[in-house]
Amino acid sequence: MAVQQAAIGMRSRSQNQRRKRIVQTAAALALRGGVEAMQMRAVAERAGVALGTLYRYFPSKMDLVVAVVTEELDLLETSISRRPPTAETAAGRAVDVLMRATRGLMREPELADALVRSLIMAEAKTELGARITDLLWRVATGAAAADGQDSGPAEPPDRTDPAYVRVASLASVWVFEVLELLKGDRGLDEVQRRIEIAAEPLLAHC
Repeated sequence: MAVQQAAIGMRSRSQNQRRKRIVQTAAALALRGGVEAMQMRAVAERAGVALGTLYRYFPSKMDLVVAVVTEELDLLETSISRRPPTAETAAGRAVDVLMRATRGLMREPELADALVRSLIMAEAKTELGARITDLLWRVATGAAAADGQDSGPAEPPDRTDPAYVRVASLASVWVFEVLELLKGDRGLDEVQRRIEIAAEPLLAHC
């Protein structure tokens, strides 16, 4: 039994490493040539896996794009945990996080466009919207600062709580503003101003 469990553990680690290699390869291609450069065959060849293996991990290109964007979100969450926003108000902390995310995404506008499409068009099964809202909720309520102090796992939010719903509304505003930024209809300063205007009343009671 112990030998069998060890074999299963090794296989699982190998699969995780393979998946990570595929995602990192796709991200590298996207950085060089945008999402269009993330052709499935090219990703498979550069990652050293069979095309069929790639499709087992990621049934569509959009699934792969979402995985790359999810890794970016992982980095943002790590950054927030290490350096939580210091604004006194919930709105100020939420705006800090959303603008960090915006600046990070705009370094890779092709991926930002893919993120927006995955959030509003449901081209792939994704929990990105919920993760972004959960992150904002932790920041707004001060739980993100507690996370950074190793106080144990955070309590999952009650997504029916009216305060959480208002946070989700702010996340929706952010997605729309990022879309306008990508279209060239907004500048970064104007996006921040609009998010600040939306955040104040929405998060006044968080």
